[in-house]
Amino acid sequence: MLSTNFEMKDLGEAYYVLGIEIVRDRQRRCLGLSRKGYIERVLNRFNMEHCNKADVPVNKGDKFSRDQCPKNEHEIELMKMKPYASLVGSLMYANICTRPDLAFIVGLLGRFQSNPGEAHWVAAKKVLRYLQRTKDFMLVYGRDDSLELVGFTDSDLAGDMDERKSTGGYIFKLNGGAVSWKSAKQTIISTSTMEAEFVACFEGMKQTVWLRNFIADMKIVDSVKRPVKMYCDNNAAVFFSKNNKRTSASRLMDVKFLKVREKVKKGEIEIQYLSTTAMIADPLTKALPNIVFKGHVEQMGVLESFDKWE
Repeated sequence: MLSTNFEMKDLGEAYYVLGIEIVRDRQRRCLGLSRKGYIERVLNRFNMEHCNKADVPVNKGDKFSRDQCPKNEHEIELMKMKPYASLVGSLMYANICTRPDLAFIVGLLGRFQSNPGEAHWVAAKKVLRYLQRTKDFMLVYGRDDSLELVGFTDSDLAGDMDERKSTGGYIFKLNGGAVSWKSAKQTIISTSTMEAEFVACFEGMKQTVWLRNFIADMKIVDSVKRPVKMYCDNNAAVFFSKNNKRTSASRLMDVKFLKVREKVKKGEIEIQYLSTTAMIADPLTKALPNIVFKGHVEQMGVLESFDKWE
């Protein structure tokens, strides 16, 4: 498509694009995107190239808040000696394009950029220990004749220790691997699980609209002609996405409900229930037990090798 408008030269297969290594397994008809080289440079920069490995980037039960921030000038000066902002920025860059498994903890640590405490610094270094274990992991895509875009949305409830706002997340898959994801603290305080889950659905809906338009413009995938399936693990949120019932005294929440219903009615999205055990957006909203986290990460398409591809 680009060659019709620009002068271009075919240099053969791409092996590196924007620092991302492209790995192919033609026998399995799989393609992987790897940031191993970048991760190794980050480990070296922070003197963690020989660190002990961690199973997960954040342990279930770990809590972070402003109460852990420095409270006096002495503590502030001590933290200034530690390159917290640089480390979190490096982790954010690792998350982009290939590592959705980092999205939740990177977003959480980013909330303390202006005044990080020792606990936040230790948590950031734990992510490096996790990357030491998983630096060989790739974001893998395989052959899928259906070429169907599928979305997953989730939220915790009031997980933020300081403002009691919820953390929502979405992830979209195509050909077995994640193509778009986000983890972020919601802008409003939800008073129920259903409200928090529906806000996550609303954010996922907005991304669905963008992805549908983007994929349609590429003219290589026709699945966008069908409604994009978005999965949610809250039955009440799924119910209200399809029924014209007033659900909230808040005008802001009503607007979100109505907008999602509009997209459902137009046939652009289809919201379905999916059990929490199968909800791969769960790691974008909270810390999980090790085994559960690893299972969801595999379902995102983040794999140690092509041998894991099914």
